[in-house]
Amino acid sequence: MADSGTRRRVKLYMLNENRQWDDRGTGHVSYAYIERLKGMSLLVRSETDGSLLLESKIQPDTAYQKQQETLIVWSEAENYDLALSFQEKAGCDEIWEKICQVQGKDPSVDITQYIIEESEDEHFDEMPDAAQPVELPPCELSKLEEIAELFSGVLPSPIRREKLAVAIETEGYLKKLLDLFHMCEDLESLDGLHHLYDIFKSIFLLNKNALFELMFSDEMIMDVVGVLEYDPSLPQPARHREYLTNSAKFKEVIPIANQELLQKIHQTYRVQYIQDVILPTPPVFEENMLSTLTSFIFFSKIEIVSMLQDDEKYLKMLFDQLTDDETDDGRRRDLVLFLKEFCTFSQTLQPQNRDSFFRTLSNLGILTAIEVILGLDDVDIKAAAIDIFSYIVEFSPSMVREFILHEGQTHDDDDLLINLVIEQMINDPDPELGGAVQLMGIIRLLIDPDNMLAAVNKTEKTEFLGFFYKHSMHVLTAPLFAVTAEDKPSKDDYQTAQLLGLISELLCFCIEHHTYHIKNYVINKDLLRRVLVLMKSRHSFLALCALRFMRKILTLKDEFYNRYIIKGNLFQPVVDAFIANGDKYNLLNSATIEMFEFIKLEDIKSVCSHVVESHYAAFENVTYVQTFKALKLRYDQQQDRIKDKSPAFDSVPSILRNSRYHRDSPGMEEEEEMWFEQDDELDDKETLVPIANDVLSKKLDSDFDQINKILESRRAKENEMRDSPPKLNNRTSPININIKMGPSNSPTGSPVSNPGNLGSPNKNGTNTPSPKEDVRPNNIVGKPRLVGLVDYPDEDSDEDEDEENLPLAKRPRLVT
Repeated sequence: MADSGTRRRVKLYMLNENRQWDDRGTGHVSYAYIERLKGMSLLVRSETDGSLLLESKIQPDTAYQKQQETLIVWSEAENYDLALSFQEKAGCDEIWEKICQVQGKDPSVDITQYIIEESEDEHFDEMPDAAQPVELPPCELSKLEEIAELFSGVLPSPIRREKLAVAIETEGYLKKLLDLFHMCEDLESLDGLHHLYDIFKSIFLLNKNALFELMFSDEMIMDVVGVLEYDPSLPQPARHREYLTNSAKFKEVIPIANQELLQKIHQTYRVQYIQDVILPTPPVFEENMLSTLTSFIFFSKIEIVSMLQDDEKYLKMLFDQLTDDETDDGRRRDLVLFLKEFCTFSQTLQPQNRDSFFRTLSNLGILTAIEVILGLDDVDIKAAAIDIFSYIVEFSPSMVREFILHEGQTHDDDDLLINLVIEQMINDPDPELGGAVQLMGIIRLLIDPDNMLAAVNKTEKTEFLGFFYKHSMHVLTAPLFAVTAEDKPSKDDYQTAQLLGLISELLCFCIEHHTYHIKNYVINKDLLRRVLVLMKSRHSFLALCALRFMRKILTLKDEFYNRYIIKGNLFQPVVDAFIANGDKYNLLNSATIEMFEFIKLEDIKSVCSHVVESHYAAFENVTYVQTFKALKLRYDQQQDRIKDKSPAFDSVPSILRNSRYHRDSPGMEEEEEMWFEQDDELDDKETLVPIANDVLSKKLDSDFDQINKILESRRAKENEMRDSPPKLNNRTSPININIKMGPSNSPTGSPVSNPGNLGSPNKNGTNTPSPKEDVRPNNIVGKPRLVGLVDYPDEDSDEDEDEENLPLAKRPRLVT
C-alpha cells in the first residue's frame, strides 16, 4: 500500500488566465467508474484532509499529452487546462495506460488525440491530409531548402504539426539534421546553415514536449545552440556556444552529490538561455506558441527547488558556513549569491509551497544570516542580502515581525534586524539611493497594519507597532532631527534631500495608518516643526514632502493635532514658503492653496480662525483664487454667530464653549468625548498611555488659567466701583463664576446660599448688597443687572431652591 500511495502521489496544476500554472494541491490519483458521470474518471483526493481535488471524466475525444515522463496535461474545456505532476514515473505510466485504454490508443504515444483548432470548413479541408502521415525528404545537404519549406508549411495546420512531430521523433530525424549541421560547419556552407536555422526554428514552433526532451538532452543541446547561432538576419554568427562553454561557469559553492540534480540545473540554465537570449522575442510568435517550452522551464525549476529543499544536510551546511565568523569574504559572497538564486527560483512555487520553502529557510536561520551580512562592508553581498530579505518580507511579513519581536528580548537596539535595515537605508552609498528606495518599501510592508494578523491571545498590530515606536522610530528619524536642529536645513545636498524625502514618505504613511502611536510621537518630539524646517530646502521636491506631511495631519481633522499646530504657530513656515515662492505658478503654489482650500471646505473652525487671525495679511492680496477671501468670510460669519449668542463667550476658550456650565448637562466635555470616541475606533484595542492624558490635562489647566485671568481682571474693574469688595468664602473650585440671580426665597446670609449672589457676607455675618444693585422687595433693579457667563431662565429658580437644600458634598460641580 505504501508503494502504491507513493507511486500515485501527484500535484494538481491549473493554467490561469496569465498562462501560469497554479498549484491546486497535493494528493493521490485514482481511476474509477463514476455513475453520475457515466464513465471512467480520474479522481484526486487531498493528502491532508481527503477532500476531492479533481473529478474528471476521461472523454473519448479529449487530447491528453504525456510530458517529461511524469506529467499528464489536458484541456477540460476552452481555457481550462489541467496537469498532473507525478512523484514517480511508474505512477504516471499506470494512469497513462488507463487513459489510453479508455480512448483505445497505444500507450506508447505521447498524445492521444489530434487538437483541431480551426473552423469546420478548414477541418474538412484538412481531413484528406490528416489520414496520411507527413513524408520527410531524405536528410541530405541538397534537400535542406526543401526540408525548411516543408517544416514552415505545416505550421498553420494543427493536424499536420502533430504528424510532422511524430515523424521527426520516430525517424530519428533530429540526429540526422545535427549531423548535417556539423558537415555544413566543416564546409563553411552558410546557405545550408541558414536553412538549418529555419528548420530548427520551425521545430521549436511545433511546441511539442517530446521533441524538447530530445533537443535538450546532454547529447544534443549544445549542437542545437550551435544551429541557432546562424540566424540569417545577423551579419555575423553569434557565439552562444563559446559563452555557455567558457564564460558561463557553473560554480558549486557547496558540492552537490545528487547527479540528477546537477544535470537538471545545467539543463534548465541552458534552456532558459535559449528562451531568453537566442530565440526571437515573443512578439514574433503567435500568442502562447511556445507555451510548452515555458512549462518545461517552469516544472524544471520546481524540481530543482524541491530537490534542494529536501536535502537537509546540504542546506544546513550552507547556513553554517554563511554565519561562521571563519568564512572568508570571497566564499561568503558565493554563498549569498547562491542563496539569492535559490530564492529567485522559489518564486515559481505556488503560495503553499513557497510558505513551506521560507519556513524551512527560517528554521535554518536565514534572518540571522541576513543580520550578519548587513553588518559587513561588501556592497555586493549587502545588495544580494537585501534582495533575499525582500523576497521573504513580500511573502510573509508576519514571519519577519515575529523574529524581530523575539530578538528584541535579548538584543540591544543597535543589533536589531529592523534597525540594521533602517541604517542600511540611511547609509546607502548609491547617489540615486536605489537600494534605499527598495528598503523603504520593505520597512513600509513591515509596519503596515493592513497585513498584520490578530490572534485570540495576542494582537500583532499592538505588539509590533509598540515595539517599533519604542526601539526603532528614533533610528528612522535621526537624520531628520540632525539636519533640522536650526531654522533651516544644516545639510541640503541632493543625496541628503533624497534620503529625507524617503523618511518623510514613511512618516506620511505612519500618519495615515498608525494614528495613535504616531500622534504621541509627533506631539512628544515636536516632529511637525522639524519637518517644516524642510520647507526652506532649495530642493522643491523636499519642500513638497514637508508640506504633504502637514497635509496628511490636517486630513485627519483631529483636534489634538489642530491645537498642537495652533499653539506652535506651525503655519508660519508654510506661509513663509508661499510668500518666498512669489507669483510662480508651480506645484508648491498649488499644493499650498489646496491645503487651505481643504481647511475651508471641511470647515475646521479652530484652524480657520487661527489662519485668519494670524496669517490673513500674507494672503490678503492673493486674488487669483477665492480661497483666502472665502476663509475670511467664513471666519467673519462664525464671529457674528458667536456674538449673537452671548458677548460673554467672546473671551472663553473654545474647549469650554459648550453646555458644561449647565448643571443638567449629561455629556462629557467636548474634547474628552472626542478623545474617547477616537480611542473606541482603534481596532487593535490599544490602551491609552499617560502622555495622552497629560496633554489633555495640561491643555485644560492652561484654559482654566486663562479664564481665571479674564474673570480676575473683570472683577478688579467691578471692585473699583464698589464700597465694600465682595468676597466668596468656603469655595474649593479653582474657578470663580458670577451667575445672575433670579427671584429666590433662600436665606441671604447663609454661607451656602446661591453661588451666583453678587453680595457677600460682611464681618458681622450679614449680607451687604452690591452698590451696583438697588435691592427692592420684588428684586427690581434700577440699572441693568450684571450678567454672568450663563443666563439661566427664571423657571430654573425652583430647581435652584431644591439644590440649595442639598448638602455641600452632593451639589453638582462645575469642575471635577
